[in-house]
Amino acid sequence: MAVISVEVSVNDYSEKVEKALQGYRKTAEIPGFRKGKVPMGIINKKYRTSIVVDEVNKLLQDELYKYITSEKIRVLGSPMPLDTNEVDWEKTDDFIFKYEIGLAPDFEVKITSKDKLNYYKIKADSKLVDGYCNDIAKKYGKMSNPEVSVDGDLVFCIIEQLDQNGGILSNGIKHEATVSMDFISDSKIKNKFIGLKANSFLTVNVLKAFTNHADLAAMLNVEQVALNSLVSEEFKFTVKNINRLEPASLDIDLFDKVYGPGSVKTVKEFKSKVKNEAENQFISESDRMLKNDVVTYFIDKLKLKMPDEFLKRWLLKTSEQPITIEVLDKEYDMYAKSLQWQLIENKVMEIFNIKVTQDDVLAHAKKLIGIQMKQYGQPEGDDKQLTDIANNILKNEEERKKIYDQIFDERTLKVYKENFKLTEKSISYDQFVKLASEK
Repeated sequence: MAVISVEVSVNDYSEKVEKALQGYRKTAEIPGFRKGKVPMGIINKKYRTSIVVDEVNKLLQDELYKYITSEKIRVLGSPMPLDTNEVDWEKTDDFIFKYEIGLAPDFEVKITSKDKLNYYKIKADSKLVDGYCNDIAKKYGKMSNPEVSVDGDLVFCIIEQLDQNGGILSNGIKHEATVSMDFISDSKIKNKFIGLKANSFLTVNVLKAFTNHADLAAMLNVEQVALNSLVSEEFKFTVKNINRLEPASLDIDLFDKVYGPGSVKTVKEFKSKVKNEAENQFISESDRMLKNDVVTYFIDKLKLKMPDEFLKRWLLKTSEQPITIEVLDKEYDMYAKSLQWQLIENKVMEIFNIKVTQDDVLAHAKKLIGIQMKQYGQPEGDDKQLTDIANNILKNEEERKKIYDQIFDERTLKVYKENFKLTEKSISYDQFVKLASEK
């Protein structure tokens, strides 16, 4: 931490004060005097102090930040006035103001072959591939309406809230919705939905049956918060009809629909293609973990010394929402690490000359728009059309920042991949999820 003293003498501001007072004299309307003819003594008495305060404060802010910039002082947070800055504005002409600042640490960032990290390459095992193939088969499957329900069916029901005596609750919740057996959490209740026919009914404790309250609220057509104060948790489910999704067969007809005629001819080829697509999609997950590992690695390696005492006081003073010391102490470590990484990443940008220009943002936006058009089967359009659409989207600051961050992440990730010594490790998706949850 450090203290900056700013000395302001009467000569620094007097000319501006006098000019402002003359301006007030021309426009002031005071009873007993014509406009523009009010004696300067009255103007001085009425306005001088407030004008001095305004002019000195403007001067303070200008000179303070000009000094910080010219001297290349790397500050964290913003300068905080010390409590000694108590001023008698009416009796003082020359002032000394003191500001406390938190200094960013000096450090260097080097990435060499000694800096080692693992890069986890996710392999799609047979269980995962079979699951994806099954999802594709369902997507291209056919819906039927069997007489009797089996496990996995979709049961369309009239759902009515019951009273304490088991009768329909007057003014209770009533709705028609599809019950997916896959979403029923309680196995005993799930079994009750097997073997049902149209007009069958059963009584269900909905909070016990459906632990995902977002899905339950949607099924009952109520706000999620209403589930916390249900008059009764018991509901009558009356079956209207049963829907069964019959997955498509893994045959040439399905292969042609998914990948185009003649692209895939056997189940083995189909599963191989699904496997490759899945593993390509997982690359972004692997990259995200690498980025997180880089953050942790640098923070642990550099151990930047931060002006913690200053930053805590600054956060307490400048937080938009009221914050207690207890909450600050609990959350400060996370904030400090985030700030450390910001400093480190800025240094990486500087060393490796990573820049993102407005032209880069526009080009990336046009590329994304072209991809999206192709996905929806639309012609990509010429360069002018893409440019017009992109410029329109980029007027939204959130969209602009999102695209900027995407480009920046791609470029920094390229630096990390090229400069760290990475050991590639194959890992299943389940193992990857477990590893990510432990970090």
